[in-house]
Amino acid sequence: MKTDTHVVNVGGIEIGGSNPIVIQSMTDTDTSDIISTVSQIEELYQAGSQIVRVTVNNSAAAKAIEEIKTRLSDKDIFVPIVGDFHFIGHKILRNVPKCAELLDKYRINPGNLGKGNKKDANFKTFIDIAKDLDKPVRIGVNAGSLDQELLDIKMDEYSGNKTSQQIESHALVSSALISYDKALDYGLKENKIIVSCKVSRLNQMIECYREISKSIQAPLHLGLTEAGLGIKSIVSTTAALSILLHEGIGDTIRSSLTPELNSKRSAEVELCKEILQSLSIRNFKAEVTACPGCGRTTSNYFRQLTGEIKHYLDKKNKEWIKNYPGSENLKVAVMGCVVNGPGESKAANIGISLPGSGENPVAPVYIDGEKIKLLSGSNIAGDFIRLVDEYVLNKWGK
Repeated sequence: MKTDTHVVNVGGIEIGGSNPIVIQSMTDTDTSDIISTVSQIEELYQAGSQIVRVTVNNSAAAKAIEEIKTRLSDKDIFVPIVGDFHFIGHKILRNVPKCAELLDKYRINPGNLGKGNKKDANFKTFIDIAKDLDKPVRIGVNAGSLDQELLDIKMDEYSGNKTSQQIESHALVSSALISYDKALDYGLKENKIIVSCKVSRLNQMIECYREISKSIQAPLHLGLTEAGLGIKSIVSTTAALSILLHEGIGDTIRSSLTPELNSKRSAEVELCKEILQSLSIRNFKAEVTACPGCGRTTSNYFRQLTGEIKHYLDKKNKEWIKNYPGSENLKVAVMGCVVNGPGESKAANIGISLPGSGENPVAPVYIDGEKIKLLSGSNIAGDFIRLVDEYVLNKWGK
């Protein structure tokens, strides 16, 4: 069960409370390259990202926000845009007021706001602008850019009693909580603040979020920062987010994958959707259960059949969600032999169970737990797909 947090509205998307977990993403384009940035935002949005963050690291990037939002509007894309600020963000927002006005949220990193009194003054500038324009902020603490002065204090405080990682964790959590309290002291309302505490080490990240969730009711943005490349990044991100989400911690998520060369940026969005669907938190598309194959599945037919059916379901997904609301909850089973096949097929909305051997199988089909017919011949895939179509129309087409 998700923990009870305050609700923060980000450009029409509500984060926190009993609202569904929100998926976010971030562009990797030069924001001042308007064409590339708009194109990538569109890709991320079409993949299912509900909020998109862009880098605002200089005046050129800040000035591009107006044209970016105009071009997105021309495409009927109204996804909230978050500005990611570091080092001189307080100056940029003052110098380019149109950017401050048009962004839907500001991401502030307490570790990159300067030192001493300047740090507090720069943070207050951010908060004052957000307060004046009625904008939400994300206070985003990051292990890679932790407030060094605070870390030094914690090193002295815990010297000899804790490991360096434990001390760093205390500093990370303290930075988030101190910044949260300061934002409130400066007049920002609770329903305007989201908090994150990102590190690249899975266990440390989990412990930091657990501690923060015990102390404040701000919505939490989850992410394993710098997750890495390939399967390592997918496994680490999935494990980290799943553990916290299962514990009811987290209101919005991002997968910080390092993209493969020439791959789509939207892979990080697809991973977030898979995580939420696997945890039965949100469903985005019809789901296929299929066995991995073993010595009993001497035929390759079930692999071919699984691929054809999954391809068909993916192709129909957007159309079905639009015309048949609820069809994203469809469960389909394509099983390869008689051991687990009938049981898994009965557990799905609609399932087919192959015998395990032979390229000309006779396969029972189950609908809502009942065997309704046998399929055989050269067009089992087509026949089964027609049954799936009929099921979707009958269940969700009313």
